[in-house]
Amino acid sequence: MLNLAISGAHGRMGQAIIKLALADADIKVTTLLEHSAHPKCTESVSGVDVYTDNAKIKGCDALIEFTLPDGTLDNLKAAQSHGVPMVIGTTGFTQDQITQIQAAAEDIPIVFASNMSIGVNILFKLIEITGQAIGATDISLTETHHIHKKDKPSGTAKTMAELAEKSSGIKVSEIDAIREGEVIGDHTIRFESNEDVLTISHHAKDRSMFAKGAITAAKFLKDKKSGLFTMQDVLGLNAIR
Repeated sequence: MLNLAISGAHGRMGQAIIKLALADADIKVTTLLEHSAHPKCTESVSGVDVYTDNAKIKGCDALIEFTLPDGTLDNLKAAQSHGVPMVIGTTGFTQDQITQIQAAAEDIPIVFASNMSIGVNILFKLIEITGQAIGATDISLTETHHIHKKDKPSGTAKTMAELAEKSSGIKVSEIDAIREGEVIGDHTIRFESNEDVLTISHHAKDRSMFAKGAITAAKFLKDKKSGLFTMQDVLGLNAIR
């Protein structure tokens, strides 16, 4: 049984993760966290108490975090203090903040990924393979998210660009970041060579895909002592070359 803590309990992602976790026979949702400024911070969710004190994660087997960078780093300190593994799906970190996460992974195990979706992580692997093989002369990206998303371009788009550049040896020429309506997340990358064009796309139908990946990552961390992991590690995709 995995004793799970979930941050951002009244947010859209928090709600999606809670729903899946409560339906999982291998998980017990023991602690929910919410920011003290949230209007519902004292309201329980599905009979589980919600706390503003992150010390309440003590004794949990994992904390899943999909919030904002500052709140995530605050909860990271609590996780370090109490030896609680973390799944971090928050995006929009500065390089200094990423360095703090990397340092914390020397003490606790952390899965840190710009996108927890299983499908998107297969997309990442396809980008790596394509960049190595196609001989691209131009690479461009388009991503669309809902109007509430804070970071632009998205963390997923940045990861796609980094993978494409590393594997191909050329710079991505354009990232077109669109914010409209309630779009969960659409990502497309276009590889053009002298002979052809290859386009790879991913469309998010439901926010539960991120929740499913996060729960898979939390289970992966059980019995890990320390280290920084990605969803590629969780899914075993690093073995594919």
